[in-house]
Amino acid sequence: MVKEGYYFGLPLLVLGGVFYLLHWNVAAVVAVLLALFVFSFFRDPERVIPVDAGAVVSPGDGRVVVVTEEENAGRLGKRVSIFLAVWNVHVNRSPAAGTITKMEYRPGKFLAAMRERASVENEQNVFTLSTEAGEIAFKQIAGLIARRVVSWKKIGDKVARGERIGLVRFGSRVDLWVPKEAEILVKVGDNVKGGSSVLARWPTKPAAVKLETASATATDANLTTTGKRS
Repeated sequence: MVKEGYYFGLPLLVLGGVFYLLHWNVAAVVAVLLALFVFSFFRDPERVIPVDAGAVVSPGDGRVVVVTEEENAGRLGKRVSIFLAVWNVHVNRSPAAGTITKMEYRPGKFLAAMRERASVENEQNVFTLSTEAGEIAFKQIAGLIARRVVSWKKIGDKVARGERIGLVRFGSRVDLWVPKEAEILVKVGDNVKGGSSVLARWPTKPAAVKLETASATATDANLTTTGKRS
């Protein structure tokens, strides 16, 4: 469980104890049940992170509600939107390994997170992540109930695939944007888990592969020239 769970849950437990001592049994039960809900909401289970090359994992738990083509900063690409219900895990994770090159907090509305307009109009944190294959973007989006997007990272931080990057409190949405070259592997209605479900496959740029091949060829040539390779 993340530390926010203790901040919200323990006071409710204490309140439940006070109500019990005052013989306000119904109020005590309600307070304890609310505390248990809060502890469940802020749970933070371990996940098995895929090691497949080019795998782009889900930033959060929930149900896929949108898969569409969309431009981002003038580049053609595809967006996958995931709705997080109150019973889902709300810790968000990095979809790929790389460096956070840009973070932007955008104040906004608190529309129901399932609505299409929520991706643009709601309060959100927007991350740009530079990976070996290129740049991708993902968002933490507040919803009707969730009123706070929380990031644990800053610009310049290096993150691993599936690493925890923040949370959104009490129901929300996460968006993932990948370039058009990426292959989307999910569809609307699919249930996914943050850090472990693969949403897309986007292999390393061919140019990077060619550079590695050229480097290896040059190394072989040097070894042959110096007589160190038989």
